[in-house]
Amino acid sequence: MNNSTQTSASTRFIDPQVLSRISNLELLARGVVEGFITGLHKSPYKGFSVEFLEYRPYTPGDDPMHIDWKLFMRSDRLFIKQFEDETNTSCNILLDISKSMEYSSDQITKFQYGLFLAASLAYFMIRQRDSVGISFFDDRVRESIPAKSSKGHLHTILNSLENIRPGSTTDLGKPFHELADSIKKRGIIVIISDLLDDRERIFDGLRHFRFNGNNVVLFQILDPFEYSFQYKDIVELEDMETGEKILVMSDQIKEAYQHNLEEFKAALNLECGLLGIDYSILETDKPLDNALFQYLSKRRAKK
Repeated sequence: MNNSTQTSASTRFIDPQVLSRISNLELLARGVVEGFITGLHKSPYKGFSVEFLEYRPYTPGDDPMHIDWKLFMRSDRLFIKQFEDETNTSCNILLDISKSMEYSSDQITKFQYGLFLAASLAYFMIRQRDSVGISFFDDRVRESIPAKSSKGHLHTILNSLENIRPGSTTDLGKPFHELADSIKKRGIIVIISDLLDDRERIFDGLRHFRFNGNNVVLFQILDPFEYSFQYKDIVELEDMETGEKILVMSDQIKEAYQHNLEEFKAALNLECGLLGIDYSILETDKPLDNALFQYLSKRRAKK
């Protein structure tokens, strides 16, 4: 099997266009995670493929009773089966459900992409025996499910994702501070949002999470048209939250739009760098593997 075939096989269920045709979120999440793991085993990052399973390398002083001898026979290497208190990390997914997340220039809205990502991360976290919670917010916190690690809890989270609907206007500062105050156990905070709000309110909220001792992973979800302003000729733009519409000549405002976006991204990059936050932009036509890999990297760094 050549590299291109391997890549195609491992990312087939990570393509958002494929995911949009899967109605069951648990099936979708399983496909994404298993496809990611298959790709990870075949990737240059083989060091990860042991650590995110239930084993760690044997080190002198470990109890030989916990060596997995069957794995030794297959790999000629000694591994210790990890226990839950060794592997468990508390993780909380914060999903933006404001009306701006309903935007789409094609088949998949930012809201749908956020659901796909949240479901896949929750499935992945539970598979790792991490405890996972989820919260939904727009201008305030709409629903919160505390972090637990059971498979039954995964069904609770997936059911909440199935039933949640887009909410109201965006005000990231208020729910960020509310959630930072309510999440008592330090862990990993994964924020999924288009971040269409005042940058200072965003920064204040991010600082609150970090000053509470949490590791933070920030995913900014954007439609490809939002990211690169692919509109042509005269276009009517509508504010998803107020309903206000304006007609613009796309070529006349493209340069200013892209300048403002780059300035916003640079400010986020700088602030996140100072705070030690992982920040990435995910376009809704791109696979989800980068997001899973980034979470995995942050989880390793926390150990």
